[in-house]
Amino acid sequence: MKASQVRFVYFLVLNAAVPYVTSLTEEPADSRLDNFLDSLKDLFEHKDDTHQTTARFSLRKPSRPDDDLCYIVPGNPDSLAACSFNSTSKTFLVIHGWMLSGMFESWVAKMVSALYEREQSANVIVVDWLSSAQNHYPIAAKKTKAVGQEIARLIDWIEETTNMPLENIHLIGYSLGAHVAGFAGSLATNKVGRITGLDPAGLNFEGEHAHRRLSPDDAHFVDVLHTSSRSFLGLSIGIQQPVGHVDIYPNGGSFQPGCNLSGGLKNIANFGIFAITDAVKCQHERSVHLFIDSLLNEQEAAKAYRCSSNAMFDRGMCLSCRKSRCNTVGYNITKIRKARSVQMYTKTRPSMPFRVYHYQLKIHFTSKVHRSEMEPSITLSLYGTKGEAENLELKLMLNMISSWWTGHSDSANVKVHKIRILAGETQQKMVFCVKDPEAQSLTQEVTFVKCKDAWRTN
Repeated sequence: MKASQVRFVYFLVLNAAVPYVTSLTEEPADSRLDNFLDSLKDLFEHKDDTHQTTARFSLRKPSRPDDDLCYIVPGNPDSLAACSFNSTSKTFLVIHGWMLSGMFESWVAKMVSALYEREQSANVIVVDWLSSAQNHYPIAAKKTKAVGQEIARLIDWIEETTNMPLENIHLIGYSLGAHVAGFAGSLATNKVGRITGLDPAGLNFEGEHAHRRLSPDDAHFVDVLHTSSRSFLGLSIGIQQPVGHVDIYPNGGSFQPGCNLSGGLKNIANFGIFAITDAVKCQHERSVHLFIDSLLNEQEAAKAYRCSSNAMFDRGMCLSCRKSRCNTVGYNITKIRKARSVQMYTKTRPSMPFRVYHYQLKIHFTSKVHRSEMEPSITLSLYGTKGEAENLELKLMLNMISSWWTGHSDSANVKVHKIRILAGETQQKMVFCVKDPEAQSLTQEVTFVKCKDAWRTN
C-alpha cells in the first residue's frame, strides 16, 4: 500500500458574511532625479496661488459640535484665548475632502463629537476649505497643496506662540483632505506627531511621487484606512498604493458590507459617469465611520493582520500577532515605523460596531489516493458570549484543495483527522478530533469535538 499523503488546508472563517475583495499593488519607488525635476516643475508650471486659497480654522466645542462659533486666526494671539485653546492638550485638525454642495457633510460633526468623547480636554479644529473644495474635482485636487501650506503656517504659528509640542498635533484628513494633511505635514517647519489618512483620494494622486501626495515622510507616524481602492471603470476613487507607515485595507479595500454597490451601478447605468459619486460614497466614507467607531467603541476596536496580499488573507494564512503582525484599527493603533509600509487586512460588519471575530481553520487530512474530485462541504457554527453565527458554509473554500491531488477519484480514502482553530482576536488555539473514530470517511457526515489530548504538529 502506498504511503499516506498528509496535507494541511487553511481557511479564514468569520462570524458574519463578508464580501470578497482584491489584492493590491506596491508603492512605486521614488527617483531622486524625478523628484528634483518635479520640484522644478512645481516652481515654474504655475504662479503661486497660495494667497488665492482661504482656509478657516474653527475650534468647535463639545456642546456644539456642528457649529462654527470661534475661529483661530493665525497671527492673532487673542483668537487663541477667545477660543479657549488649550496648549497642553492634544490638538486634532479635521480636514474634509471634495464637497460639491459647499456645505459640511454630516460626518464632520460626528467626528468632532467622537474626538471630544475620547479626549475631553482636546482642541478639535475643523479646517474649512469649502471655497476651494466645491470646485470641479481637478481644480479642488490642484488646490490641496495651497490649503496644506495654510495649515502648515497655522502649525508653525501655534508652535512658536504656545511652545506646544508638535507630538500633540494629529491631522485627520478624508479623501482629498488626506493629501491636504500630507502637504501640511511636509510643509510645516517641524514634523507633527501623527497624520491619519481616511481613504485618501486616488484620482490625480495614484502613482505620484511622495512629495506630491500623502506619504510616511509627512509626520512621525502616518496611518491610512483604504475602503474604496478597487478600480472602477478604469479609475479608483480611493488610492490603492500604500502611502503610510501602516496601511489597513478593511475588506480588502473595497466592497464594504452594507454598501449598496448594485444600486450604485444601476445609477451609473441610468445617469452615466456623473453618478459615480453616489455609487461609491458609502464605501469611500466608510473609512470615516470606521475611525469614529474606534473612538466610540474602544473595547470593541477591530483588529487588522499583516499579510502579503488580500488573497492570502482571504485564504486564512495571516492571523498571527507575533512580532507586531496584528494591530488595532483606528485611533488606538500601535505606531509602527518601518522602511516599507506595513500592509494589513481585516473584515468588518455592515454597521457600527464594525468589528468581527476572525478564525483560522487548519485541517489535517490524509489521502491514500492520487486524486479526488469530491466536493465536500463543512458547516461551522460559532457560539460565544458576544453572539452566535450558525451554519457558516465552507464548501467553496474546500473546492480549492481538489487541485492538490492527482490520480483516480476515491473520496472514501480521504480522511480528516483533526482540525485546529486559531482565534485571531485572542490568539487562542483549539484542537478538535473526530467524535466517532469509526466514521472518518468524507462520504458521510462527521462530527468533531474538542480533543482530549494535545495535538502535536509532527
